[in-house]
Amino acid sequence: MNEEVVAVFIPIIFFIVTGLVMVTFFYFRSKEKQMLIEKGLSSEEIKTFYDKKKDPFILMKIGIICLFFGIGLGVGLMLQENTNQQFWVPFLLFVSTGLGFVLANIFGRSMLKKENVS
Repeated sequence: MNEEVVAVFIPIIFFIVTGLVMVTFFYFRSKEKQMLIEKGLSSEEIKTFYDKKKDPFILMKIGIICLFFGIGLGVGLMLQENTNQQFWVPFLLFVSTGLGFVLANIFGRSMLKKENVS
């Protein structure tokens, strides 16, 4: 296939897929609301159904995960440069990011326990 033809179709496909995702999101959201109304829930009960508990430590968790991602990327690049092996960067990215997720979860739970005790 010609490269110019492919280059033209990339933005077209991007906008079509983005539009489809948005349409399906709104469609299923309205279906969910319709089902709640059909069950006979009042507006207050529907509001409490949609109220989500906000995590007060979400930014701290994201920061821990990003920190471990950066550490994994840096160490992976150093090891790749020193050993001439190509697997270090993806390996350490996945391992360190996974470790960051675990530590962020543990730290978030401990902070919530401290907040609930106080």
